[in-house]
Amino acid sequence: MNIPLNIDWQQILLHLLNFAILAGGLYLLLYKPVKAFMEQRQAYYQGIDTQAAEKLKDAERLEATYQAKLSSVDEAAARKRAAAQRETERMVQQQLLDAHAQADQIIANAHAAAQREHDKALAEAQDELKELAVTATEKLVLQAKGDAFDQFLELAERGGSHE
Repeated sequence: MNIPLNIDWQQILLHLLNFAILAGGLYLLLYKPVKAFMEQRQAYYQGIDTQAAEKLKDAERLEATYQAKLSSVDEAAARKRAAAQRETERMVQQQLLDAHAQADQIIANAHAAAQREHDKALAEAQDELKELAVTATEKLVLQAKGDAFDQFLELAERGGSHE
């Protein structure tokens, strides 16, 4: 069988069979493992992406929880601060009232002490005047050569003429 152009169909078919065997062998040896590796890699990265998304959601929930707790703590601190401020103001007012009461008491005690000192000084002055009057009278009586009544009149006359 002589085929024009020197084409040997048997050689072509053998080359096609060799190519099919080679393609099948390469498919079994290379394509399936590479495809399986790529699928595993894709599944691994998809799993990591899913875990990251879950962790992000957890972090967002935690952040919301912490923000709520933080705002409640801020509110509680503000309430405590306001209560402490009110208590401080009340204590200051009480101390001012106590100080005023104490000052009034000190002033009252000082007035009483001054009055006592005044009364004491007045009593002492009166006692001194009495003693002087007694001493003057004794001197007059002792020095008098005449009647004490006469000396009294004489002194009264002298006292009236000096004025």
